[in-house]
Amino acid sequence: MQREMRLDLGSLRALYKSGGATPADVIASVYDRMAHDMAQPVWISVVPREKAISRARKLEKDPLAAALPLYGVPFAIKDNIDFAGLPTTAGCPAYTFTPAHSAPVVQALIDAGAIPIGKTNMDQFATGLVGTRSPHGACSSVYDPRYISGGSSSGSAVAVASGVASFSLGTDTAGSGRV
Repeated sequence: MQREMRLDLGSLRALYKSGGATPADVIASVYDRMAHDMAQPVWISVVPREKAISRARKLEKDPLAAALPLYGVPFAIKDNIDFAGLPTTAGCPAYTFTPAHSAPVVQALIDAGAIPIGKTNMDQFATGLVGTRSPHGACSSVYDPRYISGGSSSGSAVAVASGVASFSLGTDTAGSGRV
């Protein structure tokens, strides 16, 4: 889409209700934004663009889906939380496995109409406070690239702050979520 759209829940709800965009439009826009900001190591793995757009189109075709509380809302998942079909690494490539089932929280969000975009960068095993202990590199602040984003959920924070996800799942192992 030509103009940047806001991904907060209220803005998306109003956009969909007005017919200004569809969930497929929003998801396409998210992937376009991601393509322009590849300098950040935000993502460890990403749902393929066409698969995410297909999920959005399936929602659009369901006459009851628009009433779902998270209809067409893009979200990210910290890579220590399972999402079926994408690898879980907990920030450690040697630990990688691909779960057959999503974590209950992920499945509940999908059932509520949200659309997963991918798994985000993190401190290995969520044991750091500042987001720099990742073999994928440290995420920088969206406000000033000279600074780190902070927190073991750094990829999740940057995904939301940079406007490619409405929200993201993270964890707070040792207080990093509060940093």
